[in-house]
Amino acid sequence: MTEKKIRVLIAKPGLDGHDRGAKVVARALRDAGMEVIYVGLKQTPEQIVETAIQEDVDVIGLSCLSGAHTYLFPKVMELLKKNNVEDILVTCGGIIPDDDVKTLNEAGIKGIFGPGCSTEDIVEFIKQNVKR
Repeated sequence: MTEKKIRVLIAKPGLDGHDRGAKVVARALRDAGMEVIYVGLKQTPEQIVETAIQEDVDVIGLSCLSGAHTYLFPKVMELLKKNNVEDILVTCGGIIPDDDVKTLNEAGIKGIFGPGCSTEDIVEFIKQNVKR
């Protein structure tokens, strides 16, 4: 019997138009054997949560380079809670100042990956922390 693949939703909330990093991470996760759904640029938190629920994902990976992460990422967490979804691991990446890490952790985001982190670290974090 084959083990169910980890399903990951990669999303770029807000008006950030740079998605190269998100695409690199999506490919690394796929190459590691995960199913990856990349929803692209300019997604609202509502769209992200709706897609995550519809696609029955195990992980949401958020990416933001615009500086709006302290609003957009907690909003995703708020909407997940509002929809009684508590079994999805939420991670994020992008330009996240050290001063914002505590706020994002308190919102429920478990993995925060900034510039220079390796895709291997992201893959390993997801494998170790996804709720099965």
